[in-house]
Amino acid sequence: QVQLVEAGGGSVQAGGSMRLLCQASGDIYSIHVMGWYRRAPQKQRELVAVISTAENINYGVPVQGRFTISRADAKYTVNLQMDNLQPDDTAVYYCILIQQRNNFWGPGTQVTVSS
Repeated sequence: QVQLVEAGGGSVQAGGSMRLLCQASGDIYSIHVMGWYRRAPQKQRELVAVISTAENINYGVPVQGRFTISRADAKYTVNLQMDNLQPDDTAVYYCILIQQRNNFWGPGTQVTVSS
């Protein structure tokens, strides 16, 4: 099994910043992808950012230029720095780990951006 623990989330005013962390543990392969998806109410789930063990990165179009994903110093930990947050960023953010054919999801953390 793989377990994902999320930290961060909360409320911030438009233009503010927030950081999310996700730490994985368990049976993790040496090659995998970690990152974040989000889902706003009554909207489809969308990619935020993912990063591979080779440090290849893919951002969703709405967050490009504002969010930065990176691997933290601790193993199996990723950092998502979110800058210039806007009300449209309000959503539940879910950490994901992908390895081989398996996807593992965190419980989700609420991010609310007020105008």
